[in-house]
Amino acid sequence: MAEQDRPVYLRLRDRIADSILDGRYRDGDPLPSVRAFAAEQGANPLTVAKAYQSFQEDGLVTVRRGVGMFVADGATERLRRTERKQFVEAEWPQIAARIRRLRLDVHDLLGRVDA
Repeated sequence: MAEQDRPVYLRLRDRIADSILDGRYRDGDPLPSVRAFAAEQGANPLTVAKAYQSFQEDGLVTVRRGVGMFVADGATERLRRTERKQFVEAEWPQIAARIRRLRLDVHDLLGRVDA
């Protein structure tokens, strides 16, 4: 499924997950309020709330009533494990097949990563 075909709340969830994995939000850190994140992303607050809810259901964020949402302890590593599994099982086989079809040199590709 192309990125633009995915539901908006899942794309927002991916942005939040990327921010957690990149260290912008660490375990225990507060997430932006629903309204603030919605304004920043140009999204409907209800859509942002749905994205946040999915993190809460997965145990990746905790809610402190009257204070806000926070990245749960251990969330970064759990999220990293989930993302690794998704990449290895769903994305990598397609990438590897394309590398083989195009007869690309893996060492050359890896050399370009740091360039």
